[in-house]
Amino acid sequence: MVRSLKNPKKAKRKNKSSKKGEESSSSNSAPSVPAKVWQPGVDALEEGEELQCDPSAYNSLHAFHIGWPCLSFDIVRDSLGLIRTEFPHSIYCVTGTQAHNAPNSIGIFKISNISGKRRELVPKSSNADTDMDSDSSDSDDEEVVDNGPKAPVFQVRKVSHEGCVNRIRAMTQKPHICASWGDTGLVQIWDVSSHLNAMAESETNISKDATTIFNQAPLVKFTGHKDEGYAIDWSPLVPGRLVSGDCKNCIHLWEPASDSTWNVDNKPFVGHTASVEDLQWSPTEPFVFASSSVDKTIAIWDTRTGKSPATSIKAHETDVNVISWNRLASCMLASGSDDGAFSIRDLRMLKEGDSVVAHFQYHKHPITSIEWSPHEASTLAVSSSDNQLTIWDLSLERDEEEEAEFKAKTQEEVHAPTDLPPQLLFVHQGQKDLKELHWHTQIPGMLISTAADGFNILMPSNIESNLPAANAVA
Repeated sequence: MVRSLKNPKKAKRKNKSSKKGEESSSSNSAPSVPAKVWQPGVDALEEGEELQCDPSAYNSLHAFHIGWPCLSFDIVRDSLGLIRTEFPHSIYCVTGTQAHNAPNSIGIFKISNISGKRRELVPKSSNADTDMDSDSSDSDDEEVVDNGPKAPVFQVRKVSHEGCVNRIRAMTQKPHICASWGDTGLVQIWDVSSHLNAMAESETNISKDATTIFNQAPLVKFTGHKDEGYAIDWSPLVPGRLVSGDCKNCIHLWEPASDSTWNVDNKPFVGHTASVEDLQWSPTEPFVFASSSVDKTIAIWDTRTGKSPATSIKAHETDVNVISWNRLASCMLASGSDDGAFSIRDLRMLKEGDSVVAHFQYHKHPITSIEWSPHEASTLAVSSSDNQLTIWDLSLERDEEEEAEFKAKTQEEVHAPTDLPPQLLFVHQGQKDLKELHWHTQIPGMLISTAADGFNILMPSNIESNLPAANAVA
């Protein structure tokens, strides 16, 4: 399992054109050799070579940080619209810091005026658009810097947190309620409504409270776990229902007693023989959840039938770091392991033995996050310690005629490796030590990721969703 951020110091990014994947500062100098796709862990950079981002690959790309590295974050559901497709965009998130030598905090932030433009899947010329909005920050203070004329507006408010935040999750039904897992062994529930409301009423860049850490008592502080943990998940079906799992193999069930109190079952669910790494509630069954563990297994639990798993399978050859339950195709469960592999299982086939319907070993380092798209049942995103965020569409198969047509249109300006899986849609690079990613459920095609050197907001230009007509959205 790979989770901790080893360097908690504030991240400064140098040599932006290579580390952040931005265009070279010399925009008029053409490369002396044809461009090619670079694969981390496979290709080596020759002397004089540098990595460059193709801006036509993104509809939008932004980078920012809140001071200290963040191991986990979550996107807060908002009231700005169920399906939003037009720029500029606004987002709300909660996160938690990993500051080992300074006070830690929960960060509640809003970024508005996120700019971008829809791009052609096939570039019309070799001179791709150069007005891509890609921002970065070299300051130790909280800020978002944009090189274009329309900079995003960044606001942040911080709440004091006891210890580093291992993982944080916002409740879907009541987004102002979030749960945090601390390295102190405490699971806490927070009400951040006052901070969200304050940011919603303001459009001022860099909140005046950016350096202020508010002292706020949590709604609940659970001390029943015997060790720290990383696994936590809110039920998408029952408001307030929660499960939390620790590094001692114990899982506790939380049931809401009121808007601000919970009853936590002191008798844990025990079935794993090692640390519980991740938890996911079923998107269709209110009493069923899944867990993954360092013991290489995935377990399915039914809270009505006792404290042992309903079924348990060996899922990988190494630690199962993360899992994701497909909310559009509830029979599909994705999992990522410490050896870089990730698999897709059809849960309807568990009783038959081999339930794996897809298995990929593209990544060579531990999988740190995996999540199905909320808008396309066959699409999922994966992040890895190899500093790559990849997007996959399991419905794709190789089509030689289509490939030949595409090469003809692009005049073979980019030579992609021939050994890439046809299901691989997109590779995003430029972040160091990627830890977690999430799709925005209300903005199709938008992904947010966190790493040791901060956050990225990205919208790949080749991610399309079959969305309902605008007049059909409430």
